[in-house]
Amino acid sequence: MVVAALTWSQDPQFFAVIVLFSLIIGILAAFWFAYIARDMYKHEQQRMQERHAQERENILLNAEREKAHIVSERSKLQEQHARERERLLLEAEREKASIASESYRQQEKAIRKAHFQANFKVGAAFLVASAAGGIMIFSQLITIGMMVLIASGSGLAGYLARARHEHISQNKRLSADNIKLIEK
Repeated sequence: MVVAALTWSQDPQFFAVIVLFSLIIGILAAFWFAYIARDMYKHEQQRMQERHAQERENILLNAEREKAHIVSERSKLQEQHARERERLLLEAEREKASIASESYRQQEKAIRKAHFQANFKVGAAFLVASAAGGIMIFSQLITIGMMVLIASGSGLAGYLARARHEHISQNKRLSADNIKLIEK
């Protein structure tokens, strides 16, 4: 683009094509970097959730050990303590289940919203790229127009394949989660 811009003629149609092609490349690069940033954010968020779950399990494990030690030291209050322990465990499990289900609902809602926004942006980008390719073909820049149309079509095909793969893996994950809930 730089070489073309430096050696350009004073033809306004050629200048418009260079500007339009530069805008298309800029928009596609912006969407690409936005997708990379979003993917990095998702990975970091998932890693933090796993770390949080591990810390919670360690805290619950330490609490269980302390409770068992207290029971062994206080033989007089063994029956009362056992009842209290069962009540606390039941409440903790209920709370853990409610927190997990609420977190899952919020994550699914955020994921659906992010997918909708990303699909809209990508669809708009492909629509603009296809329109630009069509305009180039009609303005007698057939080779460049065909290249833009082919590039936008292949990009759309790749995006649709990735979306289908994510949808299939999400369905598998959801069915595995349902099986675990049924077993519990």
